[in-house]
Amino acid sequence: MKNLIHLFVTSALTLGAAAVMGQESGNLNVQTIVQKEEIVVDIDGRQRTQLVAATEVVPGDEVVYTITFHNISDKAAENVVVTNPIAAELTYIDRSAFGPGARIEFSVDGGRSYAVAEQLAVLEDDGETRPARPEDFTHIRWSLATDLVAGAQGVARFHARLN
Repeated sequence: MKNLIHLFVTSALTLGAAAVMGQESGNLNVQTIVQKEEIVVDIDGRQRTQLVAATEVVPGDEVVYTITFHNISDKAAENVVVTNPIAAELTYIDRSAFGPGARIEFSVDGGRSYAVAEQLAVLEDDGETRPARPEDFTHIRWSLATDLVAGAQGVARFHARLN
């Protein structure tokens, strides 16, 4: 029988200098880093974008959540699922979720159900339904398609804007 590994990552917007939250779940070590993109000029005068710690974020700023998970056991981790709530102060940036080898799904009901973005709908106050928009998303879930072998590491990422 395969064991199920489900990680639920806390997504509070951390603005401290380290901006890192870690947790250990079974045989997986999980870390979440909150960063923002910054344009820097290199020594040759060329501009490039790099990720830096999100030590100061103001409304309208975009932040990048990177969740890394490392199998620290000597056995493969099977059925790995990483779930990350989107803080109420944030709005998911459309099509920014990334996770190699993972099926990416979203929730609009506080994490009770998940589907790919195009299949989600929201019930309006007037009783009509409409397609869900990025601002409706409350959670993101990455389900790995294959086992995470011993010693392997995976990554999941998404962008959001501070309201």
